[in-house]
Amino acid sequence: MAVTLDEQLLEILACPCPEHAPLRVGSPGDPEADALTCTSCGRVFPVRDGIPVLLLDEATGGPGNSEASGTDDA
Repeated sequence: MAVTLDEQLLEILACPCPEHAPLRVGSPGDPEADALTCTSCGRVFPVRDGIPVLLLDEATGGPGNSEASGTDDA
């Protein structure tokens, strides 16, 4: 199920990492996932019961994790 958040809220939300980049709906491998992905660092934040959990400790992927970046270093 895709995340359904108000467009104004999505414009305000940003990754809590130092870059504070915008977030996009879904995960790199699944655009319908209940998650938000940072457009800069690639961290994937869960959305639970319609509430984004924007805690770095709860995020998956990110810097140094090829799963979240969607790129292949080879």
